[in-house]
Amino acid sequence: MSNPSSPKITKSIKSPVKGQVSLLGAISIGVGGMVGGGIFAVLGLAVTLAKGGTPIAFLMAGIIALLTARSYSVMSQNYPDRGGTVRFLNVAFGRGVFSGAIANLLWLSYIVMLSLYASAFGSYAPNLWNITGNTNIDFHIYATAVVVIATVVNYYSVKVVSRIESLAVMIKLFVLIGFVILGVYGLFSSAHLGQLSIDHWESPVHLFAGGMIIFVAYEGFELIANAAPDIVDPKRNIPRAYYICVSFVLALYVVIAIVTVGSLSFDEIGKAKDYVLAEAARPLLGQAGFTIMTIAALLSTFSAINASLLGGSRVSYEIAEDDELPHHFLYQLWKQPIGLFITAIATAVMVNTVKLESISTTGSVGFLLIFAIVNASSLRTRKQTHTGLILPLLGSVLCSIALIVLCNQQLHAAPFGLVIALIIIIFCFVGEYIYKRKSHPVK
Repeated sequence: MSNPSSPKITKSIKSPVKGQVSLLGAISIGVGGMVGGGIFAVLGLAVTLAKGGTPIAFLMAGIIALLTARSYSVMSQNYPDRGGTVRFLNVAFGRGVFSGAIANLLWLSYIVMLSLYASAFGSYAPNLWNITGNTNIDFHIYATAVVVIATVVNYYSVKVVSRIESLAVMIKLFVLIGFVILGVYGLFSSAHLGQLSIDHWESPVHLFAGGMIIFVAYEGFELIANAAPDIVDPKRNIPRAYYICVSFVLALYVVIAIVTVGSLSFDEIGKAKDYVLAEAARPLLGQAGFTIMTIAALLSTFSAINASLLGGSRVSYEIAEDDELPHHFLYQLWKQPIGLFITAIATAVMVNTVKLESISTTGSVGFLLIFAIVNASSLRTRKQTHTGLILPLLGSVLCSIALIVLCNQQLHAAPFGLVIALIIIIFCFVGEYIYKRKSHPVK
């Protein structure tokens, strides 16, 4: 339990009155969390790894996300709490070193995701405004600037963060759905449609590994868990919200992958890997399409950074409140949790020192491990929740297999991201063990 004498702060966001989040609102939370900066950041990487089988890679990752969403649905219905994933870990495993370490991994994974979004922003922005004439220098300027600006916005007003996110969700969905509609129509006259044939697919193992390295694009549906106490008719709407949002995003990603691979040559995709969605819009609408998609990417990644900074600070606060982080994380800095400032600094450091593929690998490793354990949490509590054995077991096993395949593939191809992930995981467990020993010494 939290130390009663520890300093308290006001919650970063005023929680809505119980029963105020509709089904549509819950779906919007999930879709908004998933269709953030991830698809803009990792699509080019996915095509590089899976080639013509990229849609299959996204499908594989989506199936694992759907199974995990089912476990989240069960846990959210039975243990509704604004702590979301943190609460599920504590229920299933108790408040100890293991649950505390995984909770801390969740917070650090938010930082990794923030770095991914900032990296995407830094890659797309020079296409509109070339400051120095050196794309590499411009990347670091823009990636750092967007983190700083988003941090200032978070300190200025939480309401502004919410309004930016609401506007961005509508704009990015409008642009992406428009891209899909025009893209599917354009495929009939595309010279590159043959790239989707099975002859251009990578091996099944490489397809699966490719799907797992871009698994971070599906991260975000778990945010529904944080809103679970406020959802209208939770027994009916919580599962519907999870299944609808994940299924919609899965279909959207698969069709986007089909349009991209069918519209550009592999060489063109390789050259524009970090901003491939904008390049894929060029054959459809010319330079106007390129510019529109670039603007959508910038708005989407900025809003994702805004929301994730706030979410990351709330996660660190919740973990500290559960006595799994030092109580210093309950302090305020400029009327916001100290975790907001720490999260922003860590993000700026990571995006300027780690390459996109390594960031993506680190994020995917972190969330696959977390999701495997959430599935295991659903498995451990199945008697209390009166749920079956097969689906949570399958979800946990598939997440674990995906994690092993990803680690094996990246160990040979690009081990740096794997090394970072391993360091983060070890740090979480060792740090939590030391903290528990010092704060709760054995008498």
